[in-house]
Amino acid sequence: MTDSTQTELRKGRLGVAGIVFFVVAASAPLIGITGAVPVAMLLGNGAAVPGAYLAVGITLVIFSIGYAAMSPYMTNAGAFLAYVGKGLGVNAGIASAFAALVAYITIQLAIYGFFGVVTSAFASGLGIDWPWYVWTLLIWVVVSALSLLSVDIGARVLGILLILEVAVLVIAAVAILANGGPEGWNIGASFNPAEVFAGGFAGSAGIALAFAFASFIGFEATAIYGEEAKNPKRTVPIATYVSIGVITLLFALVSFAMVTGMGASQVGDKVIELSEGLANPAGVLFGLTEQFVGGWLTFLMGVLVLTSLFAGLLAFQNASARYFFAMGRGGVLPKSLGRVNDAGSPYMGVIVTSAIAGLVIVIFAIAQLDPFLNLFSWMSSITVIAIVLVEILVSAAVIRFFMQKGDGNLWTTKIAPGAAIVLLTLGLYLLMSRFNLLAGTAPEGVDPSLPESAWLLNPLGWFLVLLPFLALGVGYLVGRLKKDENEHLVKDFAS
Repeated sequence: MTDSTQTELRKGRLGVAGIVFFVVAASAPLIGITGAVPVAMLLGNGAAVPGAYLAVGITLVIFSIGYAAMSPYMTNAGAFLAYVGKGLGVNAGIASAFAALVAYITIQLAIYGFFGVVTSAFASGLGIDWPWYVWTLLIWVVVSALSLLSVDIGARVLGILLILEVAVLVIAAVAILANGGPEGWNIGASFNPAEVFAGGFAGSAGIALAFAFASFIGFEATAIYGEEAKNPKRTVPIATYVSIGVITLLFALVSFAMVTGMGASQVGDKVIELSEGLANPAGVLFGLTEQFVGGWLTFLMGVLVLTSLFAGLLAFQNASARYFFAMGRGGVLPKSLGRVNDAGSPYMGVIVTSAIAGLVIVIFAIAQLDPFLNLFSWMSSITVIAIVLVEILVSAAVIRFFMQKGDGNLWTTKIAPGAAIVLLTLGLYLLMSRFNLLAGTAPEGVDPSLPESAWLLNPLGWFLVLLPFLALGVGYLVGRLKKDENEHLVKDFAS
């Protein structure tokens, strides 16, 4: 293999379906629906949660209009690094890449924690009582190994798992909706804007919207696979729209089915009953599935929770490794990171990503921190702040890029990305104001579910919520300090 091919990802490996598999798998819909939706219903706006997911999906579609309009000009594995760099300058691009790395590394760590909890509980029922970190480290080995293989192999694995995951969710939703539940369909209770936004952004609506934003993590990763896509100028925009559409419809449909199965007027009481007071959020969907379909689908769904977590781990491992690759190849990080193996995998990025994850898992295990309350809650909350922050920068980059280029129509290059900035900034406000609830970092004696508790954080909470901004600042400084070493990036973004 020549030097040139050692610094290039294998081209033409992924079509629209392959990219969609990676992206939708990263959002782990089964995990979001079993874990986040019941919490959003109880603490947020109840029967109107389906409308909250639809509202967030529409917001991200608006964001994607500008994102897709710029994608034909971008085929860089750094994704956000490339978009922001091309529109706002190299230093801003590097800053966004550091924030994006924080997002993808922390979400992978969050999933590792959740995987350890779920697998340990599942195995305990079979008489195997191993601590959570043993299962986590075992899957860490598998994910690291698969990430070193060709990307199309990973896409095929994710494709099979994702099809099964979506199938069980759709079967459960259709069965519940066909039955009609105790009160029939109440579309107004779930999708009427007056119900969706009842309680205001500082209250129940804001809580539901914050959880909905957190459930869409990963859709924006379509551009990461641009270098490995077949006809990326066409494939990436289509994959972006398909991914958001699938995630939005799936969350809206299944959550509406859950509301129907419980009865719109009884959602709060039923969530408490089925989830044992949120001690077991998955009990809501599992209980409804057993009632309206049967125990066989509930069992299959329980198994697929594990495969969904595995799929998410593999997807985010690939995303993080490609960011390291792009930053190494561009001279921002050590150039050794910008190399690939014979399978076309950015193996040094994989090694660094795995090393970070392994180290954090070991630290949490030694410190006896809780894999769900600490590892999952802290890390996933950081992720969504970082992702929305960078999406705002991408929207600004789209506007500036087309203003400089003097091309593109008004809607796709100015109005839509401008609207996205406003909507995403509102989303970022909601996420930060409710960080104490998302991450469990409220000061002692403060109930984070109350409207007046917004922005009340303990010192750890403030550090975690500001970490993406800190990464953004560090990245910008690195860009300025290493400006003479970023020739590859400067060339890319000037072309």
